[in-house]
Amino acid sequence: MSEADGEQGLCVSGASMTADRSGALYWPDEGVLIAADLHLEKGSAYAARGQMLPPYDTQATLARLEDAVRRLRPAHVVLLGDTFHDGKAEDRLAPGDRARLEGLIAAAARWTFVLGNHDPAPPRGIGGETALELRIGPLTLRHEPRARPVQGEIAGHLHPAARVSVRGRSIRRRCFVTDGERLVLPAFGAYAGGLDVFDPALRDLFGRRFQALMLGERGVHAVASQRLARR
Repeated sequence: MSEADGEQGLCVSGASMTADRSGALYWPDEGVLIAADLHLEKGSAYAARGQMLPPYDTQATLARLEDAVRRLRPAHVVLLGDTFHDGKAEDRLAPGDRARLEGLIAAAARWTFVLGNHDPAPPRGIGGETALELRIGPLTLRHEPRARPVQGEIAGHLHPAARVSVRGRSIRRRCFVTDGERLVLPAFGAYAGGLDVFDPALRDLFGRRFQALMLGERGVHAVASQRLARR
């Protein structure tokens, strides 16, 4: 596996981008930071159904987003849908978490919420703009990837994860997936799960040859599909 110091370069439909260790994608030429599937307040949604999880997922997710914004200083932040886990998640935000999110939005030159299946209605009263999808240069940014063939697509929704075998030990990590023409981001949310890259929902988007950019503890590891371990 190859590893950069916190990030890994890649190219999607001619656009040079970097996969950041946070799980966000940065497009330097356009000054755009892209993250997908934050699923804010997933923990409180599970708690309401009787499945108790530590109620700190929103804090952890926002802290990672704050760090990425501080380091990369984007001119435009785009969240690719499912920012909130459900239609009432915004109302369940703790006052401090809401203030942190509002502060991030207010400090950005531009902030766009792409609507997702978990949050099909625009957020209320926290700022930013909303869109069903966003076209920037050669790329279309949307929540759910379209069926093949598609070129120049950046999407989320599927929460990809990949597995490798290292010295007899199996390691599974969230990952970006790309074939150079399209890219699916990992879920950014602390409690969002992962779908194996060989699951048909992902495999059918990319075919047999693609690259997984796996999130490691200190950086991003680029692994060709032929070297990934199957479930």
